[in-house]
Amino acid sequence: MFRDTQSSWMSTLRHDVPASLVVFLVAVPLSLGIAMASGAPLAAGLIAAVVGGIVAGALGGSAVQVSGPAAGLSLVVVDLVHTYGWRATCMITLLAGAVQLVLGVFKAARAALAVSPAVIHGMLAAVGIIIALSQLHVVLGGSSQKSAIANVLELPGQIADLHGHKVAVGILTITVLALWTRLPKRLKVVPAPLPALAAAAVTAWAFGWDVTRVDLSDSLTEWAFPVLPQGDWHLVVSSVLLVALLAGCESLLCSVAVDGMHGGRRADLDQELTGQGVANMVTGALGGLPVAGVIVRSTANAQAGARSRWSTILHGVWVLVFALGFGWTITLIPLEALAALLVLIGVQMVNLGHIRKVHGHGEVPVYVVTMAAVILLGLAEGVLAGLALAALMALRRLTWVTVLKREDRDGRLHVTISGSLTFLGVPRLTHELRTIPAATVVDLDLNIDFMDNGAFEAIHSWRLDHERMGGTVVIDELHDEWYALAASGARTFPAKSPPKAPDRWWLPWAHRRREVEPVTVSHDGAPECLLTAGAREYHRHTAPLVRPIFTELARKQQPSHLFITCADSRIVPSLITASGPGDLFTVRNIGNLVPRKGSEPHDDSVVAAIEYATQVLGVHTITVCGHSGCGAMAGVLSGGVQAGSLPGLRRWLRHGDHSLATFIETEGDRLHGGALDVLCRVNVQQQLENLRTYRKVDEQVRAGKLELVGLFFDIGSARVHMVPPLRPTLSVKTFDRRMVTSED
Repeated sequence: MFRDTQSSWMSTLRHDVPASLVVFLVAVPLSLGIAMASGAPLAAGLIAAVVGGIVAGALGGSAVQVSGPAAGLSLVVVDLVHTYGWRATCMITLLAGAVQLVLGVFKAARAALAVSPAVIHGMLAAVGIIIALSQLHVVLGGSSQKSAIANVLELPGQIADLHGHKVAVGILTITVLALWTRLPKRLKVVPAPLPALAAAAVTAWAFGWDVTRVDLSDSLTEWAFPVLPQGDWHLVVSSVLLVALLAGCESLLCSVAVDGMHGGRRADLDQELTGQGVANMVTGALGGLPVAGVIVRSTANAQAGARSRWSTILHGVWVLVFALGFGWTITLIPLEALAALLVLIGVQMVNLGHIRKVHGHGEVPVYVVTMAAVILLGLAEGVLAGLALAALMALRRLTWVTVLKREDRDGRLHVTISGSLTFLGVPRLTHELRTIPAATVVDLDLNIDFMDNGAFEAIHSWRLDHERMGGTVVIDELHDEWYALAASGARTFPAKSPPKAPDRWWLPWAHRRREVEPVTVSHDGAPECLLTAGAREYHRHTAPLVRPIFTELARKQQPSHLFITCADSRIVPSLITASGPGDLFTVRNIGNLVPRKGSEPHDDSVVAAIEYATQVLGVHTITVCGHSGCGAMAGVLSGGVQAGSLPGLRRWLRHGDHSLATFIETEGDRLHGGALDVLCRVNVQQQLENLRTYRKVDEQVRAGKLELVGLFFDIGSARVHMVPPLRPTLSVKTFDRRMVTSED
């Protein structure tokens, strides 16, 4: 236990302390800038940074997330300060923290993740644009206007009336911020905002420029308890909920994003929301800005190598020490430099990576509408507009109907309807079905997870009309049988069902979810057999998918392997080798036997395949694959007795005599429970030897142009094992072990 404690402290000293210093250097200038953009006392930004680090860091559920004043909340705080005053805004922050605490206790954090990220990203982009526009006026020596539109309209006049020193400080700050990212990595350990503000402060002091200095007259020691907001209590409650939900959503989404940046314990979202609530109650009581998880500081923390919450807590301690002991240095910073920092922060909040992500998911309209509405109408109105559009688009996707049609060469039309069939999709569904020509044979596949009465009536009415006009409709429901239930007059239907695994091509007919039912379609009136029904199923579902491959293979076959295996129905070469059309040149016979050259009884069928594969097709590998419980080897082991009155089989099994001789040579005359499978493996080895009796094969093996591979398929465990050759030589190469499991 002492060792674990010592190791923990060593890890903190080695990783968390350096990371906390990096985050501290990022946090101080950003906290001052966000306080300035929020219209709050600058000290409020430092208070929020201290509380976010110490309180949220200690009580939160994330190991490396860093909380503090967030730029995304600055518009809300500006409006609250203007409406209720600063002390009342602090009370709103305190009450919002209480709401977050209650939500965290009742495990409601996951619900916040239901908010579309496109809404959050659009809101943050709009906030960034508004901050950049407003602070650009300060950089130019003027003052920001009340709205983004007013800032845009007043910008030409502001540019015409430049204030030289103030503009120079702003340009200098932005220049340092831009150039700092191009410096060597060892210098970029110091975050860019710190040298930018330092350069601006030193230059303005050295040249005596006429700039506006930071005012800390309302310092950390001047504190007054928050007061209740005066006014319509409905608006007050709305403000509390707005701060609580925006700060909570931003914190939780940040926590999820930061989880992917480190290899430690994943975040407990409910605990994180609880910690954020307590932190907001404390920061509100002390006169600080609202607290939320901040992605910039959290990213810096993770990239600096933080391992635990101690990095976050210590960064808050460093901010507190700085504010109490070195706060006087802040008064040297020109306000125009802070404004320039905010302009760059605002521009960076329009994240191109976020735009690419929402574009990939078709959510650009939500992003754009949210951003435009926040800029033109306000934060709450913009978020609500984005949420409404996101909900409408989600509803549209849930009710979207896909209708695919393709015609076979025999004139049959295959129509596949996919999605959730509700009354909202009926217009499109009806339009697509009415384009089907009359008197057509239609195979209608319903791949749906829900069907309401309106959709059923649309399909059923079309089917009746189509059949009345001489057409034929065969309906196949690939999911639950919604249509069949409705057509049968059922009164109750299941709820929307989850997707089910489709029938796999490799499943035996007896194991399919839907049995292949014989259909009387033959000219003589006989019922269709399973093979014919399977071919029909192939034409309907598989042929369209593989047609491009077979179109290419129709010109020429170029297999890389000759695969010799048993005719046993349980062996499927393409399944156990994960191969596809054109990969294997396959020979199947009883016992996967390769008759030796000149052996009796004479048989050329296997030899012909070997010659064609090696000398015409130019295969690189010949594989002999045996299997467990082989009936042919049981017949060989019994000396032909089990072949009974099957003379052809008895003659063929003589080609296994060399395998039996090798088995007796290695195992003796002992017969044990596993003797049959041992013989099956020995038989694979012997057939590899038999291949070497053919001169062309042996020459190619010795020249390294041909590989001989032995495989054994254990049917009971469904595992493929490699079988080593009887003569381990350099010319008989082994099979790629990544494709099989070897226990030999």
